[in-house]
Amino acid sequence: MMRRAAALLTVLLFAVVFWRLVGGYAQLEALRPLAEYYVTRGPFELGAPNIVTGILITYRGFDTLGEVAVLFMVAASVGVLLKEESNAANVANEADKIDKTDAADAGEAAPTRRAAGEIVQTGKQVLLPMIFTFGAYVIVNGHLSAGGGFQGGAIVASGVMLMLLARPRSTLNVALLSVVESLAGVIYVCIGLLGLALAGGFLDPRFLPRGEFGAFFSAGAIPLISALLGIKVGAELSVIIDRFRS
Repeated sequence: MMRRAAALLTVLLFAVVFWRLVGGYAQLEALRPLAEYYVTRGPFELGAPNIVTGILITYRGFDTLGEVAVLFMVAASVGVLLKEESNAANVANEADKIDKTDAADAGEAAPTRRAAGEIVQTGKQVLLPMIFTFGAYVIVNGHLSAGGGFQGGAIVASGVMLMLLARPRSTLNVALLSVVESLAGVIYVCIGLLGLALAGGFLDPRFLPRGEFGAFFSAGAIPLISALLGIKVGAELSVIIDRFRS
């Protein structure tokens, strides 16, 4: 009885809090001065129609670099935490192989690992090329429309997860992914230093030609930085998925 009363009281308190939030909400009639500056001046200064990507890569370049570094630390931590569990699983697999061999020698039916279903296999064949293509599109068009490196990298990683679900026995080349991720990070920092030396600051994309506004090859170095972010995020999330699978 006391638990039900406590749960009911908690629900009522949350209801009051949300009611006050909803009741006190008032839509802004105009942008605040800082937001107005970025919205009006950002596209002309950076040459990127998608001002969100422009802000994340240039004005908040240090924050974006920190976010990518945090994601890298998460991938490394997951690898360390699951390493012992993976080693234990490998030992168990070796013991299972020995048991299967003994069972086969004794004339018994050895248990087999369950393969992916027909729906998953068909979904992989149909959707996997579309997922990778859409992820690449979101990455390279981040300066023109909604999207960017983080979103496109997550889409690519979801395709990798579908591939692993459809082929449970397949393995990712984690060492190669780590090299690709590290190389993308190094080039990312080097581009930031070029902006510091040749433009107005760290990760300032204007050291490359701005091009025609709205064109595919435009906005200085923003498309290149977005592509590097997509590669880095996709590789890191793929490693995390592989670690949890093992």
